[in-house]
Amino acid sequence: MGSRKVVKLALCEVLQFNALVVPLLVVMQKFAAVVWHVRSSAMLSGDASTPYWLIVAVSVAYVTTVALLVWVPMKYLVFKKRRFLIGRKKWRPVALAYVVLSTLPCFAFLIASAEVQISSGLRHDAFTELPVSLVLLSLICIDITERIRQCRLTGQVHPPQRDADIPSSLLTGVGPLSPRSPQPAVAPGVVMLGQVDGSREQNMANGRQTPGSRLVHSTGLNFRSDPNGTIPGLSLSGNQGRQYSSAPVAQLPILPVYYPPQYVVSGPLRFLSASDSRAEVFVDGFLFWLDTVEMVRAAMHPVVFYSRWVFPIYISSYLSILRVVVMPGSTLLATLGIALQDIPFLFIRIGLVAIFGFVTPLLYLLKNLLLSLAFFYFNFVTKLRIFNTQSLF
Repeated sequence: MGSRKVVKLALCEVLQFNALVVPLLVVMQKFAAVVWHVRSSAMLSGDASTPYWLIVAVSVAYVTTVALLVWVPMKYLVFKKRRFLIGRKKWRPVALAYVVLSTLPCFAFLIASAEVQISSGLRHDAFTELPVSLVLLSLICIDITERIRQCRLTGQVHPPQRDADIPSSLLTGVGPLSPRSPQPAVAPGVVMLGQVDGSREQNMANGRQTPGSRLVHSTGLNFRSDPNGTIPGLSLSGNQGRQYSSAPVAQLPILPVYYPPQYVVSGPLRFLSASDSRAEVFVDGFLFWLDTVEMVRAAMHPVVFYSRWVFPIYISSYLSILRVVVMPGSTLLATLGIALQDIPFLFIRIGLVAIFGFVTPLLYLLKNLLLSLAFFYFNFVTKLRIFNTQSLF
C-alpha cells in the first residue's frame, strides 16, 4: 500500500514539474528565434546568434532558480503544513505558484514576440497552437493533478464520492410563514412540509393523494404525523428525536423547494449507467477552460496577432486563469467567473467582431452576455421588493 502511494506521489510530482518547465523553455526558445530572425533580416552589425544564446541561457537560469528556490520549498511546505496552507485558506498554493511562475512569463514572452515583430514590420511566427496546446494544456494538467491526487487511482471509489451540488431528497429550506395563511398551489416536484397530516392514509384509501402526501412520499421518506401536527424523528438541526410542533405559535413550515428527479437506467442498457468522480475530474478540467482556450485561439489569428489587440486578449486571458487558485466548488467561483472572464471577454469579443469580423465564434459572445445577465438578474434584481412574491411560476 505504501509503495502505491509513493508511485502516485512521484507520478504527480513529475507531471507537475514537467508542466512547469516545458512551457517556459519552449516559449523562451521561440522568442529567441524571433529575435534572431529580426536581427538577421535587419542586417544589424554583430553576430545575430548572440542574443539567441543569451535568451536561452537566461531561460535555463530562470527555470533552475525557480525550481530550486521556489518550487521545491513550496512543495515541502504544502506537504508538511497542509492544514495551514489549504485547510484554512481554501486556496491552492501550487496552482497559484504555477500561474505566477510559469503562465505569466509565457504570456509575457508571447506578447513581447508580437511587439518585436510589429515594431520591425516582419511576420515570422504567429505562434499558432503554441499557447493553447502547450501553455494551457500544462495548466490543465496542474489543475487535474491537484484534484485527483486525493483519490485512489486503482479500484472503485470507496466510499462513493459525489459532488456537493447534486440534489438530494432531504427536506431543507426552513422559512416562517403566517400561521393560518392559505396554502399556495404546489407544482409537481415541490416538497412541502406542513401538509402531511393524519388524513393522508384516508385520502390514499379513497384513491387520491394530497399534494403534500404525494410529494413527501416521492422523496423516499415515510413520515407519520402525530395528531398535534408534529413529525417524530425529524430533526432540522441534525439531532434525532427533536420534535417541532405546528401550533400557530411556533409553526415553521418548509418553503417550496424544487428538486429535479433522478432517473435510474434499467433494462438491457443498465451497463451504460456508469459514473465515477475520478473520470469527471478530467471532464471538468477541460470544460473549465473552454472559454479561455477560445479567446487565446482568437489571438493566434494572423490578423489579430499582428495588431495590438493581442495585448488585451492575453491580459484578460491571464486574469481568467487566476480562477484556478480558488478551490473547486467554492462559492467565489461564480463571482470570479463573471468578473474575470465573462464581462472582460464580452467587451473584447464585441471589439474583435466589429473590427476583424467573426474571428471568434458568435456562440461564445452570446455565452458571455447571457451568463452576465443571468448572474446579475438572479443574484441582485430578484432580491428587489417588486420581485419578492410568494407565487410560483
